[in-house]
Amino acid sequence: MEQVQVRKGFEISLLNEQSLEAFFNYLDEQLSESGQGEVPLFQPLSRSHTGMTDEMKLRFSQGLVTQYKEPGWRQIWVAKDCDGNIRGHIDLRGHPEDHTQHRALLGMGVHTQARRTGLGKRFIRTVEQWAIDESELVWLDLWVLSNNKPAIGLYESTGFKKLGEVEDMFRIDNESHHFTRMAKRLRG
Repeated sequence: MEQVQVRKGFEISLLNEQSLEAFFNYLDEQLSESGQGEVPLFQPLSRSHTGMTDEMKLRFSQGLVTQYKEPGWRQIWVAKDCDGNIRGHIDLRGHPEDHTQHRALLGMGVHTQARRTGLGKRFIRTVEQWAIDESELVWLDLWVLSNNKPAIGLYESTGFKKLGEVEDMFRIDNESHHFTRMAKRLRG
C-alpha cells in the first residue's frame, strides 16, 4: 500500500477492507461533531443523528471493492496519527449518471485534533495526484453545506471554483440550509 508522509505524526494511505471497522468508528465520531458548538453543520443530517447507518456503511464497503470506472467505485484515503488512530479521510467516487466517467465526487473530513494542520490541503493534493496518475478523470466535484465556511475556504484555496448555490436545499432541525456546488478541472 502506497503511503505518503503528511506531517510528523500523520500518514496518508489508501484504506483497505481490513480497516473498515476503524474507519466507521472514526466516521461515527465525525458525525457526532456536525453542528455541535462552534463546529458548522457539515453533513445534511439532523444534529441528533450521531452515527453511520447500515446504508452508509454498505455504500463505503461496496465502493471500496469496486474497480475504478465501474458503477459505484470509490477510493478512500485516511490519515493516521503515530498511534494508528484515523484523524481524517478523503474519498473520490464516481457519479451515478451515465456519461460522467470523466468526473468524480470528492468527500472529506478531518478530526477536530487534526484541523488547521495543513492536512486538508495535503489530502486534496493526494487525490489530485492519484486522479492525474491513475485515472482518466478531468474534473473533481464537491458539494458542501453553504454554512461550512472553513471547508469552502479550504476548497477555494486549493483551486476549486464555486459553480452555484441551491437555496433552501435542506430543512434540517427546522432550519433552512443552502448547498454550494464546486469543481476543479485537473486537465484539458
